[in-house]
Amino acid sequence: MEAARLVESADLPAALAIGERIRDELAPNRGGAMLLAAEDGRTPWRDRLGSAVADTVDEVGADVVIVGTFDDVVFGICVLRHRRLADGSLVGELDDFAVDAEAREVGIGEAMMNLAIDRVRAAGGTGIGARALPGDRETKNFFESFGLKARQLLVHRDLTVDD
Repeated sequence: MEAARLVESADLPAALAIGERIRDELAPNRGGAMLLAAEDGRTPWRDRLGSAVADTVDEVGADVVIVGTFDDVVFGICVLRHRRLADGSLVGELDDFAVDAEAREVGIGEAMMNLAIDRVRAAGGTGIGARALPGDRETKNFFESFGLKARQLLVHRDLTVDD
């Protein structure tokens, strides 16, 4: 049975392994290498996830790591961050939302998304957002099925390639 819950420290090895596999999937996609390089420029991904796992506490409005499971085996991860906007409203932002390729289409992503939405609502949030790479129709369709819509496009030109 698919489910979602807050991460436990024992889940860290599985979460890191899922993240590494997903990062390998992202790299060759349009925008993937740039996304990975930009994120790793802040703090290495493994360190960021480890810190997020260690900081996860079950408090309303806290930033947390959510894991998606099937029969209690971890197949999905996402980091839910709460961000206060200039107008005082609160939004949830999903980072590193990933489900192992072999476990997609069984409801693990849906369970994680529903838990994230519930947590943002409980904190008084007014919205939730996530990222999808250009051309990644599967991810875009998944998020759109929960009512998420594009609100901004980031455009980029690679200056190392001749036109």
